[in-house]
Amino acid sequence: MTIDRQKALLFGAAAAIRLLLFAGFPSLPDLLTGRVEISTPVTSFKRLQEGLFLYTHNVSPYDGGIFHQAPLLLPLFSLLPDIRAHPLAANLPYILADLCSANALTQIAETAESVSSRLFTSPRKELRWSSAAIAAAFLFNPFTILTTLARPTSVFTNTFILLSIAKACTGSAMTMIIALSIASYLSFYPILLFPPLVLLCYDAEARRSPKHPPNPWTFSLFHLADLLVTTGALLYVSYLLTGSWEFISSTYGVQLLLPDLTPNVGLWWYFFIEMFDSFREFFLGVFWLHMASYVGGLSFRLRKQPLFVVVSLLGIFAVFQPYPSIADVTLYLGLLPLYRHVFPLMRYTFPAASALLYATFLGPAFYHLWIYAGSGNANFFYAITLVWSLGLSIIIADALYAVLRDEWEVERPEMRGKDVRQI
Repeated sequence: MTIDRQKALLFGAAAAIRLLLFAGFPSLPDLLTGRVEISTPVTSFKRLQEGLFLYTHNVSPYDGGIFHQAPLLLPLFSLLPDIRAHPLAANLPYILADLCSANALTQIAETAESVSSRLFTSPRKELRWSSAAIAAAFLFNPFTILTTLARPTSVFTNTFILLSIAKACTGSAMTMIIALSIASYLSFYPILLFPPLVLLCYDAEARRSPKHPPNPWTFSLFHLADLLVTTGALLYVSYLLTGSWEFISSTYGVQLLLPDLTPNVGLWWYFFIEMFDSFREFFLGVFWLHMASYVGGLSFRLRKQPLFVVVSLLGIFAVFQPYPSIADVTLYLGLLPLYRHVFPLMRYTFPAASALLYATFLGPAFYHLWIYAGSGNANFFYAITLVWSLGLSIIIADALYAVLRDEWEVERPEMRGKDVRQI
């Protein structure tokens, strides 16, 4: 069986499973759409439908304070058939987005950037999974399937993030910038991925022309200008569509200032419910600064492996962004198998995986006890989200340790396989 036939079979099976779930369990998507673990105020399909109703009736979707998503989604979704009359046709874009994400993952895996970058080659480079296996791990991950069924707009953000990574790995700078601009336009936080992505793209370009590599500063500044122009163009088209700039405060302002404290799997909502108003601006700045501070440090320390910087940042964003969901975890877990060669160096895989499974099963139960049964309170649900974040943090830190150990063993080959303890 050739690789192309494998990919066709894999993608066909993944699409068939999603179509079967959409058609065989028509009430399941609506049930999942209301789950706070999957849908957030800035990605919810229900809120998108409300905004679309207002848009088609010539009312500004941002007047009611409910719709917090990008304006260009409205004309695109208005082209789809009525979801009540043709539910399957309205669900097809999400299935196609998953397949496009998996295709981008295969492109990333086929470049072998995770095991052999321009400045570093792992001594364990032979220990890796095929691109088809990595795509299968993403497509058949239960979190991926649940996210697709719930239809949040984060599905499209993930697709464009993966596309930008794939194009950066191959040195297609302009396509990378366009994909990153669209992802940032949809969800704001992906713009923080620009530094490691431009390093990744620069390495691919320098590898193609080793004798005459481009100037790194000129290369970075030129593509930063491209990113600003492309993102500005998207914002200006949105202004022409809505007739005002109010969408900026309703989309990106909501993520920056956190006015909607709907519960989610993140760390922000409960903290700011308890926060005194006089300290709110200060801690908003602290939380955003904390999340953004990882970009520079990781990009500098792991300059030899910019792809891993991107992967690590996506895991960090899944924990520390204002409105996270399992869609963000799906993206991180989809990219992590690229680093199969460092899995033997990881130390806490079992407790981290156990914590994630524990939170996955008990999270909905604790939310039900709080909201529906009335036998619990917000502490129940927030406690289990802390366990969820702890499990993710352990995986991120453990993977970072494994990659640094892999680099160190190249510098000190006599220490390979030996324990290292700091006294």
